[in-house]
Amino acid sequence: MNTKIKTEKAPNAIGPYSQAVVLNNLVFTSGQIALNPETGSLEGENIKEQTHRVCKNLKAVLEASGSGFKNVVKTTCFLKDMNDFADFNSVYGEYFTEKPARSCVAVKDLPKGALVEVEVIAEKE
Repeated sequence: MNTKIKTEKAPNAIGPYSQAVVLNNLVFTSGQIALNPETGSLEGENIKEQTHRVCKNLKAVLEASGSGFKNVVKTTCFLKDMNDFADFNSVYGEYFTEKPARSCVAVKDLPKGALVEVEVIAEKE
């Protein structure tokens, strides 16, 4: 049996999905883009600003799931432009200090015109 996670400290899902699902001792988050949870609007003009908002959203979902960044074992990162890779990494590294496994790919488009989306798999604390 799995548990669906919902927190007001992260943006509401903009489709038919949950912010995260907990199965046994693992947390699977949905991808987070740079939506401000209070306004529902995209926040940040550049990749660094948007990556900070994405990580704040992920932190809220992870905490609501009984986890945190130190428990993340895998991330999947989607960038609209691979030229943003270095700037993305500079912010990403501030949050994911335990260096989980990661995939990072460029995609044609992201929801709401976002520049970045990140999803994670983490262990519960």
